[in-house]
Amino acid sequence: METASREAMVLAVNESFYRAFADRDLAAMDKVWARVVEVACVHPGWAPLYGRDAVMESWAGILSNPSSPDIRCLHAQATIYGEVAMVVCYEVVERGYLVATNLFMRESGAWKLFHHQAGPTSARPADPATPGQGSKRLH
Repeated sequence: METASREAMVLAVNESFYRAFADRDLAAMDKVWARVVEVACVHPGWAPLYGRDAVMESWAGILSNPSSPDIRCLHAQATIYGEVAMVVCYEVVERGYLVATNLFMRESGAWKLFHHQAGPTSARPADPATPGQGSKRLH
């Protein structure tokens, strides 16, 4: 499969992750995360979470909390490394921006998230009014 097509598939799953967050949909969030490898998650300001149970428990709490902020993904860039992919993007939150890294792997023929980490940044996207997605290839 062509690299651009694989990048588009990864970006689509990345978008599914942010859509699950925006919709507060725990079942959709659960579908995005890997099941056959150990997963990890670092929410802004939290200690690292290891293991699917701990990660999904954190999402259950976040998604059920009406005061959790809305988050929107901007300028996602995917890079493919064989059966692993990395997406780096900005997250727009009510108080500013975060920068996030999402790592995906192939699991039963589908891209699945196995690590998410987001944290504050003083950097701003080049054009925060334009929620475009792009890709960047390294080789």
